[in-house]
Amino acid sequence: MKLGMFTMPSHPPERGLKEGHDWDLQNIIWADQLGFEEVWIGEHHAMVWEPHPAPDLLVVEGLRQTKNIRIGPGGFCLPYHHPAELANRVAMLDHISGGRLNFGFAASGSPTDWEMFGVDGMNGENRDMTRESIEIIMNLWTQEPGWKFEGKYWKAAVPNEIPPLLKRHILPLQQPHPPIGVAGLSSPSPTLEMAGEKGWIPMSLNLNPGYVRSHWDSYERGARRAGREVSRSNWRMVREIFVADTDEEAWEHSVNGNMGRMMNEYFLPLLGSFGFLDFYKEDPSTPDSDVTVEYCARHNWFVGSPQTVADKIEKVYADVGGFGHLLLFGFDYMDDEPAWKRSMELLAHEVMPRIAHLTGD
Repeated sequence: MKLGMFTMPSHPPERGLKEGHDWDLQNIIWADQLGFEEVWIGEHHAMVWEPHPAPDLLVVEGLRQTKNIRIGPGGFCLPYHHPAELANRVAMLDHISGGRLNFGFAASGSPTDWEMFGVDGMNGENRDMTRESIEIIMNLWTQEPGWKFEGKYWKAAVPNEIPPLLKRHILPLQQPHPPIGVAGLSSPSPTLEMAGEKGWIPMSLNLNPGYVRSHWDSYERGARRAGREVSRSNWRMVREIFVADTDEEAWEHSVNGNMGRMMNEYFLPLLGSFGFLDFYKEDPSTPDSDVTVEYCARHNWFVGSPQTVADKIEKVYADVGGFGHLLLFGFDYMDDEPAWKRSMELLAHEVMPRIAHLTGD
C-alpha cells in the first residue's frame, strides 16, 4: 500500500487566501518529509470552502520546496482553459518538476463555476468540453506539424515551422505525457470507464466503500474495451483520516474539529442539495437526516488509534476488492496544527507498516 494526499483544497470561509495557500504548501512539505508518494490538488473558482482557482501555483511552489514527492493538479477543470494554453503550461510544469509532475483533470461540477465561465453544465456541456479539450491536448503533445482541430468549442493546431526559429517546441519532459489521473464520483462512472480505456490512473473520491466498489467495474470495463490489462495496485482511494494515540482522542479532533466542521457546514449540505447523500450511506434505506458527521465518522472515515485505523483500512480493502494507494483527504487544521501533523506522522510511521501487505495485486 502506498500513501498519498488529495486536497480540494478546503478552508473555512474566514481563512485568508494566502493563509490557506501557505497551509496547503506546509502540508505538501510535511508529506514529502514523511515519505508520501504523491499529492493531488483541486481547482475551484466560486466555492467558498474550496478557494483555490490555480492549482499550478501550489504545484510549482510545492515542487520547489520538496525533493521526492510527485505533485499535480487533481485536477485542472478543463472547460475553463484553452487546451493549447493548458497543454503548454502542463508541459512547462513537467520540466520544472524534473519529471515529478502528475496531471489530473476534471469536468467541474459546480453551478457557480459554470455560471462564472458561461458553461451549461446542467445539460452536460462541461463534459463535452472536457472530452474535446483532452483530445486537443493529447494531439498537441503527439502529432506532427500541420495537425489541425476545429471543434465545437475550440480550434487548435500544431504549427508548421517557419525556419529557423518559429515552431512548436514545448513538450512534456515525461513522454508521451505525465501520468494522468481522473477522479470518479457517480456509479457507474463514465469518467472512470474512459480512464480504463485510456490507461489513466483511477481515483475514487471519499464516498462509502460499498458505493465506490462499482468504480473498479467501470474502470475494468473501459480497459477491456481497449484490450488493456489493469491492476488494482493503481487504484487510488481518497479517505478522511485522523490518527491519534487513542480512539477517543482521534474522535475528538476529527468529529469535533475542523474535519467535522467542514462536513457539517459545507460538504454534507452540498451533497444533500444535489441529492448525492446516497453516496455516503452504508445502507441505501438510511434516511438523509441520519447522514450526519457522526454517521460518516462511524461508517466512512478512518479515525482512531494506529491499530484501529489499520483495521478499518483492512476492512474497506476487503469490501472493495483491493486497491494500491491510500490518499489522505486534506483539511484545514491551522488552529490545531500539532494534532494534524501528529496524525500525518502516525499515519506514515505507525499505520502504513501495519498494512504494507495490502498492495492491490
